[in-house]
Order: sequence, then structure tokens, then C-alpha cells
Amino acid sequence: MYDDDDLTLLDPEIDLESPLDRLEPLEETEVAKPDPEAMLALLTAQDTQQRMIATRAFCELQDDRAIPHLICLLTDPCPLVRVSAAYALGRNPSPDAVEPLISQLNRDWNGYVRKGIIWALGNCRDRRSLPPLIDALKTDISAVRLWAASGLAQMAEVSYESVIAGVPPLIEALIQDPVAAVRSNCAWALGQLCRELPSNVVYAGAIDALIMALEEDVDMGVREDAKASLLRVGDPRGLQVIEGLQQEGLVG
Repeated sequence: MYDDDDLTLLDPEIDLESPLDRLEPLEETEVAKPDPEAMLALLTAQDTQQRMIATRAFCELQDDRAIPHLICLLTDPCPLVRVSAAYALGRNPSPDAVEPLISQLNRDWNGYVRKGIIWALGNCRDRRSLPPLIDALKTDISAVRLWAASGLAQMAEVSYESVIAGVPPLIEALIQDPVAAVRSNCAWALGQLCRELPSNVVYAGAIDALIMALEEDVDMGVREDAKASLLRVGDPRGLQVIEGLQQEGLVG
């Protein structure tokens, strides 16, 4: 799967790589965390810089008391505060944040912010996130589509119905998206979702798409992600195709 390090390759005319994209997982952070009491107070500060510091702090801190303030900051006049609030809500997911995140996604002009919102909606693991994730995968800029594909993989933890709804747009994007990094994330996401499916028509369509990507995609990274997903799912048909391609020396 492609990650944020690849975003500079996606839209050369638009720099969408935010420093917030490189946040370390909470359990791996060794640097002393900010004081939550002080950061809570700064979330409502008049000074934009102070609000920015506080919202970025809650990209590391988990505290339910911050959630209402972070929701309000999704509409802050400063886009750097908005993107920080989106990432912070991704680290502090709440059912209460889903509708405000969707509302801001639909009106925010800033690509940084929309990418952060999509990431947060995926982390919320909520059925309401499904339509905006699908729409973003189909219509937004490549940096946002990249994370919409990853967000749809989170539907594996929501419901069977959400998995069924998430597979067809991922198949379409895996076959048609012009950006290899987006196709790679679609291949990875399909592998995640297929593990939650019985052997039905939706499952079969996803396996067909992964096999097609493995055999025909022009990008080696996409082919490798398709292969990894087929191996992860363990589908006999997919494994047979991989074995045949290996014998012909076409895949590693």
C-alpha cells in the first residue's frame, strides 16, 4: 500500500503533503506529550497560533473533552487549524464528529483539509462515513482518493453491508484510476474487505479485479499489492494464478 511519502508524486502541481501526515503512532511516541489541561484551554484561544498548537497537540493526545472543541475548529478560518482539527479527530474518533466532518468535507476548498477529513472519517469506522468515502474515491483529487481507498478498508470493522457497498467502487478505481498509488491502495483495501466476505458474487468480482491488476496493470507496485492481497485472502483461484505467473517468471 502507498502511504503519504508518495503524495508528492501524485499531484506535482499541488503540494498536498502536510507535516501532520508523518504523525507517529501514539504508542511509539517517546517524546513527552503536551499537557492536556493546557492544550484544552488553548483550543478556544483567540490567537490563531495558539489554536494551531492545541489542535496539533490532540493529534497525539487522546482526550474526550477535546472532541466538542475540535468539531468547532473544523470550521476555523485558518486552514492549518482546520487540517489539524481533522487529524486530531482521527486520533480521537467519536460518533459525534462524523456529521460535522462530512459537512466540512463537502464545502472545504483546501486539499490538505479534505485529505485529513477523509482520514478521520475512515478512523471513525461509522456507517455514515461510507457515502462520502465512496464519493471522494470517485471525484476528488488524487491525494484525497488515496486515503478514501484506505478509509473504505476500515468498513471491514463496521458491518457486512458496509463491506458489500465498499467493494464495487474499489474495484472500479483499481481498474480505472489514472494514478498508480490510488490503484495500489484500492488493491490493498480489497484484500482487507475480501477477508470479511463469504464466497459470493461480490467476493468473486473483487478477486477477478485483483487478478486482472496482477496480470495487466502497468505499474509494478500495483501488481505487487494485488499479489499481496490475493495471498492474504488465500483464494484458491488467486493462488493458482500467482503460481502460474511465478512459473513463467512474470512475478516474484
